[in-house]
Amino acid sequence: MHIRLWALVAALLLPLVSPASAQDRPAPGMVRVRIETSAGNIVLALDAKRAPKTVANFLAYVDDGRLDGTGFYRASRRTGNPKFGFVQGGIASDARRILPSPPLEPTNLTGIRHTDGTVSMAHGASIDGATGNFSIMVGDNPSLDARGAGRNGYAAFGHVVSGMDVVRKILARPTGGGRGPMRGQMIQPGPVQILRAVRLDGAPQPTGRVKPWLIGPNRWIQPN
Repeated sequence: MHIRLWALVAALLLPLVSPASAQDRPAPGMVRVRIETSAGNIVLALDAKRAPKTVANFLAYVDDGRLDGTGFYRASRRTGNPKFGFVQGGIASDARRILPSPPLEPTNLTGIRHTDGTVSMAHGASIDGATGNFSIMVGDNPSLDARGAGRNGYAAFGHVVSGMDVVRKILARPTGGGRGPMRGQMIQPGPVQILRAVRLDGAPQPTGRVKPWLIGPNRWIQPN
């Protein structure tokens, strides 16, 4: 009788336990990365199935420690609705941390759109010039998607699975300074620090390249 009772209790408790355990496991084809910042932690799930080259590029920066000691330096708020926009972080223009960039996958190839919580590689004039800078969307930003020939947009490659409250806090920081498209968008009085970025799934695969930024007192060249 007691055995049957315990079996019944276990069967009733199982549905309550299983969902929590499932949240601790990555979805197939996804690789999670935790970004530890001075404002709190952000956990990303990177879509290695749909954007393998872009994910591999980002993980190289993570596994090498190239994002450690950098920061979120830009908060781009939408005109008329400042609760939405995106935040940008990474190595900024610190050439000592840059890795060669592979051809990145635009949204029309991956199907990953710039919706709320999406993480995307930033770039300059070259669509393959990712150089270790990335953005996190707050609200939908469809203007960053690919739109026809010659307009490849930006390479979205994952999404936030926890820590969107931290992202929103970063977006709400005071801004100013900057030049060109970043004018008035640089976080003041200084960037939100990225203390460390670490992969949560799979073994790290560092590139083995030299790390010149570790030499000397100026570990990160911050953007203006």
